[in-house]
Amino acid sequence: MPAHDLIVLGASAGGVEAISKLVAGLPANLPAAVCVVVHLRPYSESHLARVLERSGPLPVVPAKQDLPLERGTIYVAVPDMHLLVQRDGDEVVLRLVRGPRENRSRPAVDPLFRSAALAFGPRVIGVILSGALDDGTAGLWTVKDRGGIAVVQDPDDAAVPSMPASALAEVEVDHVAPAEALGPLLARLAREPAGQQPSEAALARHGDATDQLHRELGIIEVDDEYHQRSERYGEPSRFPCPECGGVLWDVSGEGPVRFRCEVGHAHSAASLAESQTEVIEAAMWAALRALEDKVELSRRRASTARENGLTGLTDQFVVEEQAAQQHAAQLRALLRLSGRTEIRPKAGSSGESGQWTDAAENRPRAERGTGGEMDPIDSALGVDTRSS
Repeated sequence: MPAHDLIVLGASAGGVEAISKLVAGLPANLPAAVCVVVHLRPYSESHLARVLERSGPLPVVPAKQDLPLERGTIYVAVPDMHLLVQRDGDEVVLRLVRGPRENRSRPAVDPLFRSAALAFGPRVIGVILSGALDDGTAGLWTVKDRGGIAVVQDPDDAAVPSMPASALAEVEVDHVAPAEALGPLLARLAREPAGQQPSEAALARHGDATDQLHRELGIIEVDDEYHQRSERYGEPSRFPCPECGGVLWDVSGEGPVRFRCEVGHAHSAASLAESQTEVIEAAMWAALRALEDKVELSRRRASTARENGLTGLTDQFVVEEQAAQQHAAQLRALLRLSGRTEIRPKAGSSGESGQWTDAAENRPRAERGTGGEMDPIDSALGVDTRSS
């Protein structure tokens, strides 16, 4: 029986250290190829291949278009290009595509994992390492659903635990270990016989049918054939795509929650939530600027009216100035609240409408007074409910 001859690694923040430790534990005679995606800045030069080559005995090369995949070699994604593996006759080659971003990244982890699962089925080992948010979770789910092995760095060992923690929450992971133990573990797993791929009927029930995977990868490759097909899989959601404004389609199936728009941008739940937070914050800053402009204009109009003895207009403009000042103060209070950290529901709350936390208790300590008291602006806003 074939062994596990392809290992795919995905990481983001803190991932270089984790991958370096993993690579250090791989043997020189590893009977598998290794493909690596780390989130990279689009226009920066990447030295990751040289860093990893110094870490262990295997050769490490930047990925190139149509490069044949060879066992015992590590291939590293390059900036601003998704890395895919694809069968080309009897060969398996690398593909570099500048397709739509996934989870706000290019390269992203999920496309590599999906392409590996499609090309190698149960012969794939997927590994999620340190990183923020949850890129790689859906891809690892596909690897596992198609018979491959799912491996995750222990979140307690990760510099940034979000990616491994998300994978553990959403995928039936086979192995969890610190980065230093992953190299020997993968060397052992690579030599074990691969299992059987589930039937196409079972894959279709899970929302992971082969034709759907082909289509997702065709969209990533900006293939005209797939982009021109009018039918859609999944269900339309109420959410717009943060990248282009198009409708997001829910393509979760039985796997992790995820969305894809008409032109191909893909978002996990965490990625979409992060984009929504940024949109909300940008809108509030724009509103604050407009309100402060309103304050200044109303002040000048009141001054002019006062100089001309127009008492009624003076009072009107003063009221407008004061109202804009109060609204601006409320927005500044909201902007001081973090939408990402230290906000926890009340004990017993199930998240139904009307279940609110005491925001005073959730405020970061640095945003309170020295004695823990609320900012007077927030008290006026009605945030501190303890006295009611």
